[in-house]
Amino acid sequence: MIRFGLRLAVAGGREALTRLLVIAAAVAVGSGLLLTTLAGVNAVDAQLTRYASIYPSASTGGDADPLWWSTRGDYFHGKQIIRIDVAATGANAPTPAGIPSTPGRGEFYASPALRDLIAAHPADQLGDRYPERDLGTVGAAGLTSPDTLLAIVGGTPDSVGKLPNARQVGDLGDKPTLPEATVNLILGVIAGGLLFPVLIFIGTATRLSAARREQRFAAMRLVGATPKQISVVAAVEATAAAVAGTALGFALFYALRGQMAGIPFTGMPFFPSDMSLGLLDLLLVALGVPAGAALAAQVSLRRVRISPLGVTRRVTPRAPRAYRLIPMALGVAVLFFAIGFRPETSDGQAAVFLPGLLLIMAGLVFAGPWLTMVGARVMARYANRPAALIAARRLADNPKAGFRAISGIMLALFVTSVAIGVITTIVANRGPAPIGSTDAGTVTTVFDEEAPSVPDALFAELRAITGVRSATAIRENPNMMNGGEGGVIACTDLPSAYGRCAEDASVIEVPMGLSRWRESASTATVWPAASFTLDELQRLPVVSMVVGTDGSATAIERTRTVLEVAFPTFWVGPNVPGDFESDFADTLRGWEQLANVIIVASLALGGCSLAVSVIGGLTERRRPFSLLRLSGAPVRVLRRVVALESAVPMLAVAAVAIGMGLLAAHLFLRAQMGYTLVAPEPGFYVIVVVGLAACLGVIASTLPLLERITGPETARSE
Repeated sequence: MIRFGLRLAVAGGREALTRLLVIAAAVAVGSGLLLTTLAGVNAVDAQLTRYASIYPSASTGGDADPLWWSTRGDYFHGKQIIRIDVAATGANAPTPAGIPSTPGRGEFYASPALRDLIAAHPADQLGDRYPERDLGTVGAAGLTSPDTLLAIVGGTPDSVGKLPNARQVGDLGDKPTLPEATVNLILGVIAGGLLFPVLIFIGTATRLSAARREQRFAAMRLVGATPKQISVVAAVEATAAAVAGTALGFALFYALRGQMAGIPFTGMPFFPSDMSLGLLDLLLVALGVPAGAALAAQVSLRRVRISPLGVTRRVTPRAPRAYRLIPMALGVAVLFFAIGFRPETSDGQAAVFLPGLLLIMAGLVFAGPWLTMVGARVMARYANRPAALIAARRLADNPKAGFRAISGIMLALFVTSVAIGVITTIVANRGPAPIGSTDAGTVTTVFDEEAPSVPDALFAELRAITGVRSATAIRENPNMMNGGEGGVIACTDLPSAYGRCAEDASVIEVPMGLSRWRESASTATVWPAASFTLDELQRLPVVSMVVGTDGSATAIERTRTVLEVAFPTFWVGPNVPGDFESDFADTLRGWEQLANVIIVASLALGGCSLAVSVIGGLTERRRPFSLLRLSGAPVRVLRRVVALESAVPMLAVAAVAIGMGLLAAHLFLRAQMGYTLVAPEPGFYVIVVVGLAACLGVIASTLPLLERITGPETARSE
């Protein structure tokens, strides 16, 4: 029967060979995307693991001499620079990843991207922040991405041991410190957003012309074939196409892997080696796709196994019921409940939000056929043309089949709408300071160690920088624990751009950055008087320096360099208010970009699934359509029928998914952060509209096939 099945698949005529090639091509695209998705998940995992290795935990013991390690943050033009200070305590101390040996005092290694920055800018803006002796480049093993800005600076055990967050490390093995739950959540979102549409696409492709094959197999049953023999023939046909398609998918993946690694899916490009596949991934695709194709063929024959006559009876499936909305409603209710009763602990919050979101996701897929049926009935009620009526009736008769090809689009659009809604709102509430504002040009450094005073020479050096308007040393406020501000200064030292003193005050309380958290610097701000005299003020230690500039990048970077050289024990480098927010916003925008990739990929897959579904539907309805043409129906009417059957559910599903996604994002933001949803930027809607238009274009490209396969000869041959 295996040889017979192969003959039917390969030598069964032009239709059989065409079907084999179409299924193989579709499976090749699906397998290639599946391999890319798995490799992408592995790449994100590798990137997160190397990122975590930059922040190793303290580990002592064993035979190795410990390595002093301190990871600090710095900024340049709004980009984060990671600075690692190391000092070996003996010959057996471990060596940081990516470099041949641990640098000593006065030596450093830099990543390729940082070396390019140092070479492209004057030393007083960046290069002077590092020692004179440049030992070379940090290799890929020590970087999260080819674009990572990283410096590994050597020191002595005494100097590094006094730095903030310094610890002794005895083992630099592969021990990621990121919470496993966080990694699993991130990778779960990626997998859920991309794998489901890919699997839907492969499943749709392998079921191409299932009805036609059912009829052929039913005829074979009627002439004496057993159900087992029919199953073997069907499995051989499906597996042959799937094996060829899977092999082609592997070839496509390895041919394009290098180019795909350069795409910044997470905001940072990957190294080509990151886009790797494990043995389990290879086996999953190489064996799973053909096995899944054979399983799909078996499922499609269930009616033939029951009775060969059952195929021809064509009983209308039972209509979906409204109870399918219950899981989705329960998910929304859970998020509503969380607004008023949010758990205090992070574990408790995860226990509420995750089930709520998963319930909505599962509920959308479960309710999809019912929504499709309702939409089709509404369309049939108001249809005033034959094409709309025929399309609506067909969708209403079998809404599950109409929804199947677009279920992946619904899930992907929901996930990405939630992500985009949450990211847009957080960035809007915690975004960087406006360009040109006083805050955007204010450089602040908070001392890790209190300084008794600031040398006058430093003030002179700072004020000599072109673009610097003020330089202020903030002293520690002993009354801070009683509700006061963190610092105090003399009223005469307050720059006018940051407010004015209370009446009759000589010493005032101010924040350590001269502006409060989430408030902008303003000349109208009135700072309260402090209960210190000017003499008492001079005896208080200095806790921060605030330098006001004109906001130009040159003035800001020169100021940073001067402050870092003067106070080298910083934990977080001198920064402007936008640095923290920009770094946080850049991270969020990286995930936003990943969400956009999921949208584009899922819509592309949805378009392919719809195209395969349309081709399959046309092949299976050749005779009814040819009879309609013989009875006088124009081809354009039939084209409208096919287009409406595909386009209407897709557009309706997209609207429902995006609406539910934004609703879920709003409820989550209200419950977790007290924010009100900010509408996504126009770029999100443009991507969705362009993606849906591309899907419609793919569907339109299949319509010329309708005229060729529904000619009068088709009715005669049938």
